[in-house]
Amino acid sequence: MLSVFILVFVGVTILAFRAARWRQGDLNRLQEWGLAGRRFGTLVTWCLLGGDIYTAYTLIALPGFVFAFGALGFYAIPYATIAYTIFFLMMPKFWSIARQNGYVTPADFVRDRFDSPFLALLVALTGILATMPYIALQMYGMEVVIAQMGVPIEASLIIAFGSLAIYTYIGGIRAPAVVAIVKDVCIWLVVLVAIIYIPIKLGGFDVIFHKAHAYALTTPLQPQDYSTYGSLIIGSALSIFLYPHILTGALSANSARALRRSSILLLFYTFLLGLVALLGFAAIADGIQPTKDYLTNSALPGLFAKEFPGWFAGFSFAALAIGALAPAAIMSIAAANLFSRNIYREFIHRSCSERQEATMAKLLSLVVKVGALAFILFFPHDLAINLQHVGNIWIIQTLPPVFLALYTNWFHRQALIIGLLVGLLTSAWMVMTQNFLSPLWLPVVSIHFLAMQISLYTALPSLMINLVLCVGLTPVFRLLGIPNGRDYTMLTELQTHSARHPFF
Repeated sequence: MLSVFILVFVGVTILAFRAARWRQGDLNRLQEWGLAGRRFGTLVTWCLLGGDIYTAYTLIALPGFVFAFGALGFYAIPYATIAYTIFFLMMPKFWSIARQNGYVTPADFVRDRFDSPFLALLVALTGILATMPYIALQMYGMEVVIAQMGVPIEASLIIAFGSLAIYTYIGGIRAPAVVAIVKDVCIWLVVLVAIIYIPIKLGGFDVIFHKAHAYALTTPLQPQDYSTYGSLIIGSALSIFLYPHILTGALSANSARALRRSSILLLFYTFLLGLVALLGFAAIADGIQPTKDYLTNSALPGLFAKEFPGWFAGFSFAALAIGALAPAAIMSIAAANLFSRNIYREFIHRSCSERQEATMAKLLSLVVKVGALAFILFFPHDLAINLQHVGNIWIIQTLPPVFLALYTNWFHRQALIIGLLVGLLTSAWMVMTQNFLSPLWLPVVSIHFLAMQISLYTALPSLMINLVLCVGLTPVFRLLGIPNGRDYTMLTELQTHSARHPFF
């Protein structure tokens, strides 16, 4: 098991180091290091976004969540389907504006759209803040996999993320793009083998569902969970494509058409997502017991270790580990782009050259990984799995100045600033009042309405407060005569053409 794991992992690492020579460009420019010169076609973009979106949360946490709470975990299927519809409509438009204006980050767009460096700074800081726990979650996924093989965890994590840091520093986004291609092939192979082989060994899905229902009375979705289920779908769908690493992957595409095609192809991953979730039920039927340190998050690795031959279990664990490394690399690049472009260049060193800007991004990508590694090594394990949900709550607050601003610049910049700040503070307060976790391992808030108690994913009520302030304060600031700045974004002919011919 360990030999195969090491062999696959080393092979992928070698490919990642060689990626700097793939579609060569001047890696001393942020456009090349952070976006690969916007030269990725449909298939590479599809693999890159697939590696970007389907992370350790999908491969480790989701089956563990189904293992613990049953059908509630299947919120990920409709959420992903809705999210790709949003992606199809919004992302090509965002790409067109970014390409025309040379934007590298969403904060670049916000700065020009509302003529507000401070609003752009808030968007950049929010993106970095939301990305950090997401990177830590990838490390947590690696930790769960490594623990299953009984090797020293701290040393293994340091080696894995040390190699990740070096090849990301050298190759930029080209390295995780190559890793994502390999990861996608490996994950598809492992999941398809697992969904056929394991149910056959356990007596079929009829037996699996019967045992799962008998073991966990919460397996069916209960009426009191409907509001949580629905709000999880909406909140997750609205937040996922606001993450800097998703936008970074999208901006690396070579055309709006490539993004549209990728959004359609990404629906195949929704099918994969459903299969991974089903393996949570298989783990229940197989009698997999949660480990003391990693609770139900060890369900899928435990299932693979028990049912697969040692060599294929090692290959499966390598695939899961790569599935955590690829998004972690892109996340660190996205966070570094935000800092270098929207904080360092804007507020610290306005006259910096492109080389200095790229160097700062490379260095910060190392700092981000070190910080996330320290974060996960000392963070309580029973809380770590909630990191993505907390990140969603923060990043969704950037919806008005980023995605809504694609269609209108009506909002007053001061209203957007106040809405964003209040949304962040409100969501933080909501999460902290329940110590980051509800009984469902989710940050939810209970609202009493007409003698009913409705539980909602915290992202939605905090976003509603943000939107109310943005909409309500905009006319107030206009009446007071407070300047709103000038819109410096240049809309392109490509946008108009794409709107008329969405597939071409």
